[in-house]
Amino acid sequence: MMNETPVVDLRSDTLTRPGAGMYQAMADAPVGDDVYGEDETVNRLETTAAALLGMQAGLFLSSATQANLVAMLAHNARGEEILLGENYHIFTSEAGGVSALGGIVMHPLATDATGGLSVSRVMATIKEDDPHLPITRTLALENTVSGQVQDPAHHRSLAEAVRAEGLKVHLDGARLMNAAVALQQPVADIVAPFDSVMLCLSKGLGAPVGAMLLGDSNFIARSRRLRKQLGGGMRQAGVIAACGLYALEHNVERLVQDHERARLLAAGLAEIAELPVRQHTNMVFIEPAEKDLEPLRLHLEDRQVLFGHQKPPIRMVTHLDIDDAGIERAIEAIRSYYR
Repeated sequence: MMNETPVVDLRSDTLTRPGAGMYQAMADAPVGDDVYGEDETVNRLETTAAALLGMQAGLFLSSATQANLVAMLAHNARGEEILLGENYHIFTSEAGGVSALGGIVMHPLATDATGGLSVSRVMATIKEDDPHLPITRTLALENTVSGQVQDPAHHRSLAEAVRAEGLKVHLDGARLMNAAVALQQPVADIVAPFDSVMLCLSKGLGAPVGAMLLGDSNFIARSRRLRKQLGGGMRQAGVIAACGLYALEHNVERLVQDHERARLLAAGLAEIAELPVRQHTNMVFIEPAEKDLEPLRLHLEDRQVLFGHQKPPIRMVTHLDIDDAGIERAIEAIRSYYR
């Protein structure tokens, strides 16, 4: 007989599945050809997201990776340089796309314990006008960074400093709404210093696919052309854009629940003396001893509990498919290993 115990999947908040309301929104969505600008639902998602973030215009793309790539191509010519954190997603987890496809140089900088960049380090890295050096064109920041909320005031200081040197400033806001909810600040205020912002719809917000790229009208016009060049033009895309609209309308405020469940998970695991634990927004990190890594993974797998990034620190991510019972099961499963 098959084991009917539901899996507690803590690998990522990308694993969420549409609920009944989101499926209904898909079924009811008016559609048209988005390449011709005729998909009513896509158009509504783009204007809704732009208004929410206080930007002039928005563009719906298939993924956060594609949205970041398009933004970097829009801001930088071949051989120009972006500055970014050494542990930021564009540098570590997007297959070097900006370099491979755009000929753009990435200059990674060391981040501090909070995931931030110092103004002095960034300013010292901007290249002088020398034909031997790439032209530094863009600063790419991130919020959250591995779940850590970045200080909007510090981001503003960074943006003002580099803009005085002629740079553009982009925000990888894959989990931006987690930051806004944690800060209890309007998201438009948080992103006000940026020339462009990427907002992922398929992470904590629960849509099955898609991301938004926001900026001024000229930037979005360039980005729309670049999306087409990359093969990202979609036709009757309203059926997936409807999920993004539903996510923005229903799944932002509920992120508080994910943060609280992550706190409860961390508190439960903190009682295990052998297991260092830390928590930021919807992410919990544990650091088991090297000898325990594979045995712990197998122990949890047997109990239908999954985690990802199987080397210290191990990340566990709460999301809308993880309920209180799932948190309790995860805590008990990990505790049972150390008994």
